[in-house]
Amino acid sequence: MTSAALLPEGWELVVGLEVHVELSTTTKMWCGCSTVFGAEPNTNVCPVCTGQPGSLPVVNARAVEDATLLGLALNGEIEPRCWFHRKNYFYPDLAKNYQISQYDVPLVHDGHLDVEVEQADGTLVTRRVGIERLHMEEDTGKSLHVGDTGRLHGADRSLIDYNRCGIPLLEIVSDPDIRDPETAQAYLRELQAIVRATGVSDARMEEGSIRCDANVSVRRLGEPLGTRCEIKNLNSVRSLGRAIAYEAKRQVAVLDDGGAIRLETRHWDEGRSVTETLRVKESVTDYRYFPDPDLVAVVSDPERVEAIRAGLPELPAAARARLVAAGLSPSQAVTVVAGGSLRVLDAALAAGADASRAANWLTGDVTGQLASSGVSLADSGLTGAHLAELDALLTEGTLSTKLAKQVLMALLDERGARSPRQLAHEEGLEQVSDEGELTRIVAQVVADNPGTVDTVRGGNDKAIGALVGQVMKATRGQADPRKTNELLRAAILG
Repeated sequence: MTSAALLPEGWELVVGLEVHVELSTTTKMWCGCSTVFGAEPNTNVCPVCTGQPGSLPVVNARAVEDATLLGLALNGEIEPRCWFHRKNYFYPDLAKNYQISQYDVPLVHDGHLDVEVEQADGTLVTRRVGIERLHMEEDTGKSLHVGDTGRLHGADRSLIDYNRCGIPLLEIVSDPDIRDPETAQAYLRELQAIVRATGVSDARMEEGSIRCDANVSVRRLGEPLGTRCEIKNLNSVRSLGRAIAYEAKRQVAVLDDGGAIRLETRHWDEGRSVTETLRVKESVTDYRYFPDPDLVAVVSDPERVEAIRAGLPELPAAARARLVAAGLSPSQAVTVVAGGSLRVLDAALAAGADASRAANWLTGDVTGQLASSGVSLADSGLTGAHLAELDALLTEGTLSTKLAKQVLMALLDERGARSPRQLAHEEGLEQVSDEGELTRIVAQVVADNPGTVDTVRGGNDKAIGALVGQVMKATRGQADPRKTNELLRAAILG
């Protein structure tokens, strides 16, 4: 949906996104504390990340390299020399009352991301979204508001977990180039895929390792940019699209009624599908930025930058094109790359699996079962070798398609403890293809169903399906359907 379709005639939607990515370093940005997710509250903390007097931060070199790698993947320019500043504001989850960030000189600037957006007729159009900057900073702690609402308003009390304080954080700020919710969603999906491809973060929105804020404004066509509202902490691609659409319509209604849009921060209420005011937006001067006196400049030597560039992996757009060339449909390629299953599929193809079948399993049965069990692909025990072996069992006739799916489900249930071949043999799931055994069963089915046999002989070819079903029942679904069909025709029609 374009902004012209979303809004009344004569109005235009303008959106810029701020995406925060937690890096997957083993230690924090300024200290040696662990970054492991899910630890007991306030156990991964020290004087540095809680801002104790006299503590001194030291830059995490790995975080700088990861930020540089992602910046290059986003077609950005790397600043040869940049600094850290203190961004001053009080909030309970920021123990030292300032955040170490970057202000006027970010590490990365002037990048862009090309995204494919599906149109109403099913065609894809490529749109370029500029990236103003990517800068390094630290994450804050996490507030837990105890009460019926789960939010500050209406809470009985608030608890603070400082484990997240100081975790390396990248803020990626787009230009206001987005004109519809679908482009915003495509941008976030592609950015998430690139982050995962580079390996700098797992980019799990459900764990907060990637978070998105949307700056939304509207204007009449040809007029200057309108006043923006920032929608904070959107935790899914779906929520991003819905929040932008709602906020755009809200702003047009306010302006049509003669009102004015305030520069403010708003919250998206997923249950009620509305945005609500959180606070009037601070201006840059409110933060009183000044250089952090405890940290030296970050110098990006050109030779080092080129060495990092040489380590860029295959990026999602190139991976999708390669998979389509290998026989996958465009939608399969999108699902495999976005779903994080490319590594498993590549290993399966290298081991000889059929590309389309392996992709079908990964995007269908595997995705469905893992989603229902709450297990990630990385933790499932499924490997490319498993898929290749499963495909070989199917090709050689040891398994039918139905039995192959049963083996796959059993494999996922036990987290890859046994190989597909072991499972098929030990659980008695191998297809019955022995001609002598099948001939005996077919003869019995023909003898037990004279009426259906006469129908087939009378010219109703479809009736043979009922007899195939009887053979399948007798063999617990393990008869080879092709061979069963051949033997039945021979027994009935001669």
